[in-house]
Amino acid sequence: MECRVLSIQSHVVRGYVGNKSASFPLQVLGFEVDSINSVQFSNHTGYSHWRGQVLTADELHVLYEGIKLNNVHQYDYVLTGYTRDTSFLEMVVDIVQELKRANPNLVYVCDPVLGDHGSMYVPQNLYPVYKNKVVPVADIITPNQFEAELLTGKTISTEKDAVEVMDLLHAMGPDTVVITSSDLPSRLGDRFLVSLGSQRHVRPDGSRTTQRVRIEVPKVDAVFVGTGDLFAAMLLAWTHHYPNDLKMACEKTFSVMHHVIKRTISYAHELAGPGRRPSPPQLELRMVQSKADIEDPAVVMEATVIS
Repeated sequence: MECRVLSIQSHVVRGYVGNKSASFPLQVLGFEVDSINSVQFSNHTGYSHWRGQVLTADELHVLYEGIKLNNVHQYDYVLTGYTRDTSFLEMVVDIVQELKRANPNLVYVCDPVLGDHGSMYVPQNLYPVYKNKVVPVADIITPNQFEAELLTGKTISTEKDAVEVMDLLHAMGPDTVVITSSDLPSRLGDRFLVSLGSQRHVRPDGSRTTQRVRIEVPKVDAVFVGTGDLFAAMLLAWTHHYPNDLKMACEKTFSVMHHVIKRTISYAHELAGPGRRPSPPQLELRMVQSKADIEDPAVVMEATVIS
């Protein structure tokens, strides 16, 4: 049976960001994807110049109403990423709630894009909307450490802190939480960063159990755009295939990321030439070239189950 995804994300003409980072890999894995572009830009904002338009909440509502009028709004997943407007974000919540009333099994995957490395890069008035309205209706969230700390009000200094933060996020609503990157020390040395995940399950008798994992991820000395969108899409796909095995879902997801990034950085250095840092155009994700790795990723990232 096919799965349908409504992806509400940014769109760029050149490169792979937002819907283009999510739709192609999901389609490769057999998902039907309907895309609504929250913004439509010539390219991502890491370039020197960009042009484009931003979709308003009213325009989002018009598009959704069109889908409803044709009775083609039956979805299994909703996927959202970067946005800068509170009214737009609130409209997304309204749409998710309506779709969940129609299909209580719908899974909402949210990348709560707020900032990184101690600072916000969206307007501050988005924070309470994410905390009080978005996260409570989400089923899977993929914050980085800064976003997880911001949403819970708790600092992560140890793995125990990270587990407590993930438990606080569970209490807010989502059953699956993956902290995509953290500043925790890696057991493999300073060339790795630590990611952590936690997934709650309800047993047949009604009791709850939680699986928690830790993943050591190689650092790459480059700035990529679109990797968060790809990550959320792949976590959607692999938790669909392994709904009760976060360890395997994370190993598949992080392995896809590793293959795509490795291919991208190799190509970028080849274009840039010896001793030169690759430019934003050269660092566009090599998505099409990674099709085989997306379809059937060799697992090269092993997750460790933690208590």
